Amino acid sequence: MGKIIAIANQKGGVGKTTTAVNLSAYLGAKGKKVLVCDMDPQANATGGLGIDKDHLEHYIYDSLVNDIPVSVLIKKSGTKNVDVIPSGPDLSGAEVELVDVPERESKLKKQLEIVKDAYDFILIDCPPSVGLLSLNALVAADSLMIALQCEFYALEGLGRVTNTFQLVKQHMNPGLTLEGIVLTMYDGRTRLSIEVEEEVREHFKEKVYKTVIPRNIKLSEAPSAGICIFDYDGSSVGAQAYKELAKEVLSRNG
Repeated sequence: MGKIIAIANQKGGVGKTTTAVNLSAYLGAKGKKVLVCDMDPQANATGGLGIDKDHLEHYIYDSLVNDIPVSVLIKKSGTKNVDVIPSGPDLSGAEVELVDVPERESKLKKQLEIVKDAYDFILIDCPPSVGLLSLNALVAADSLMIALQCEFYALEGLGRVTNTFQLVKQHMNPGLTLEGIVLTMYDGRTRLSIEVEEEVREHFKEKVYKTVIPRNIKLSEAPSAGICIFDYDGSSVGAQAYKELAKEVLSRNG
């Protein structure tokens, strides 16, 4: 049975999608069967894994709103052992359309249960907001991975996402655990990055991954080519960082 990990933060531009794409790619390269579920209407994970999001018949929207089984939606990516449940712009309207639907926060959970046994890992790329889409991801997930940018407002955002985590755990998904916190866009030359890292490690101890993801231009360029960092530039510092992060994830999961 696959482990479902939601990758989230209520702030945009912190490396959630970059982490989902590159973590899935390395896990796939190591022989794990991985499914990436794109829950962000911007569909960056879909495009980042080489799926042409503009010419698809169905998206995750259709599973949430029209109850089309996710097994119909799944597409093979160009990355070994990695499949994708694609997103699209229609998804932004799903929150409004589901507002009066019974058990609306459990729609994704019911869909992923259909395919969970076929994968070792299911990674959910969450939107940068706390709404019904993120709520569906957290209710469906076994654990939460927080991507945290090493910047001034990072700790404030971390407080909000951990509060949401606790509320979901208390009221909707008691089995939800904190998978880990990954520090992104790290620049060891700046005092700010160092201070953010020190404070987060002090509060969250071993839940913070040893690996930090550095600021790296290659990580920014790879999505435009629709490929993961390992295919774009496997020798870059960004690729090496995600390789080490993936090793930690595998180690924590036996």
